[in-house]
Amino acid sequence: MLKKFRSTEYNFTFDTVSGFFARWGKNKEDDPSYSPYGPEILDIEVSTICHGINGKPCVHCYKSNTGVGKNMTLETFKTILDKMPKVLTQVAFGIGDIDSNPDLFKMFEYCREKTIIPNVTINGWNLTDEYADKLVSLCGAVAVSRYNPPDVCYNAVRKLLDKGLKQVNIHMMVSEETYADCFTVMEDYLHDERLKGMNAIVFLLMKPKGKRNNFKMLKSLEKYQKLINYALDKEVAIGFDSCSAPLFLHSVVDHPNFKQFDTVCEACESSLFSSYINVEGVYFPCSFTEGENFKGIDVVNCENFLKNVWFEKGTKHFRNLLTTQESKISKTLRKCPVFDLYEEGI
Repeated sequence: MLKKFRSTEYNFTFDTVSGFFARWGKNKEDDPSYSPYGPEILDIEVSTICHGINGKPCVHCYKSNTGVGKNMTLETFKTILDKMPKVLTQVAFGIGDIDSNPDLFKMFEYCREKTIIPNVTINGWNLTDEYADKLVSLCGAVAVSRYNPPDVCYNAVRKLLDKGLKQVNIHMMVSEETYADCFTVMEDYLHDERLKGMNAIVFLLMKPKGKRNNFKMLKSLEKYQKLINYALDKEVAIGFDSCSAPLFLHSVVDHPNFKQFDTVCEACESSLFSSYINVEGVYFPCSFTEGENFKGIDVVNCENFLKNVWFEKGTKHFRNLLTTQESKISKTLRKCPVFDLYEEGI
């Protein structure tokens, strides 16, 4: 099924089955700097409860979540979704334990009722057949976070693939401490039968956030370039979060397919094409800006999302910071205005 939006200055076509998305402006060559009609993607935190793998919370969790936390109610979720403009195509669910919020699958179902595709990232722990069947039947894509040892992740990937889900990814955090593991997971992608048929390994750039997070950022372009070149040489299917886009594009600037990479590479889209809403129903440009120098906006009690949130002065200021930067290698290269994630000159 295709979901389409048409206007004079902003247009898109979204395939709800394959996930293919194409956006353009006044013509096919025009690339809008942001959506004037609201976010295309909504990142919603529906639970802060996470026991981690085998009861051990992740040491690098930027939310510092534990087994004690809060769930968003189904009523609050529906209220938020009902306020969203019609351009919304997907919801990325933020959750730790797959069973932490008892209304999770009802939320998925409500998304489907509104022709919005739910996607989720899980840690793979306690992925029963029942939960896997529900994920496969309701989600467009599921990502499984990889930790050490990797068996919990790899077994979850295999279970979802065997049950028929095509868009199964692995989320791998990139940091100084996990750098060697990034190469290991690519080797496993090539040789471990449990990963045969999965969609891609998605590299997530570690951000300096979280009370118990002592991991160091990988800011070196040379080291990141080795990672990307290894994937390209070995033909490993990879993706990356929008925070990594500047590092990726600088890594492949001399590659013969650079123009193609630049076309499909989406840099930071927070406040431009995406939004984040926390478990309290409060908006921030992205999940990492929560608790930083940005005042959250109450979505649950706002009268009009476009007026009170999307075009609120704080949101517009953040948007302006992203869209007024200049780059020598790409006109769409937007860098994080909150965290210093890269070497000088990137």
